[in-house]
Amino acid sequence: MPRYARAERQSLADLLLALGPDAPTINEGWATRDLAAHLVLRERRPDAAGGLLLPPLRAYAERVRLQIAARPYPELVTQVRRPPVWSPVSNPLTDELVNTVEFFIHHEDVRRAAPGWQPRELSSGLEATLWKRAAPLARMRLRRFPADLYVQAPGYGEISTGRGGEPLRLVGAPGELTLFLSGRQRVARVQLDGPAASAQQLRNASLGM
Repeated sequence: MPRYARAERQSLADLLLALGPDAPTINEGWATRDLAAHLVLRERRPDAAGGLLLPPLRAYAERVRLQIAARPYPELVTQVRRPPVWSPVSNPLTDELVNTVEFFIHHEDVRRAAPGWQPRELSSGLEATLWKRAAPLARMRLRRFPADLYVQAPGYGEISTGRGGEPLRLVGAPGELTLFLSGRQRVARVQLDGPAASAQQLRNASLGM
């Protein structure tokens, strides 16, 4: 069975180490050290990880993340590279399901902050896996968008969503759609066909967690 989550994790760790702690990411206000600390918190601090989803816990999670970020950078990258087997999100039973998209996205967060970046050529297996995650994500996050919205990944599938209106078509490879739907619209290589106003509204929509 392919281990896409593991491969993305190791590639990200290699890149974090190569770039050092102060390289930019596409996450506003975060350098590579901050992104590494986020991943360590998510996997190793279940007491604070709830703050990644629950607003009442967000301030506590951020305090913990800043404490983690103060650790020596090589230690942080090692902890990203070698997840704890006891973690709810990175044990052998959950790793592939939970972390393939997570580490793909954060790998691209670092890659696409560099000048002159280009999309990677992903394997068809990874693209298919990303489409399986992107399709339900599109239905969930775009269900209230004011258009008949068609999300297409040529060669992988198409879904329709939105609450009705003039049709708008979002087309891209599964990896690019995954980035777009996670709030990275400005760096996702996708095509939007339809009314210009609706396309601009979608490009500016708040789609992240």
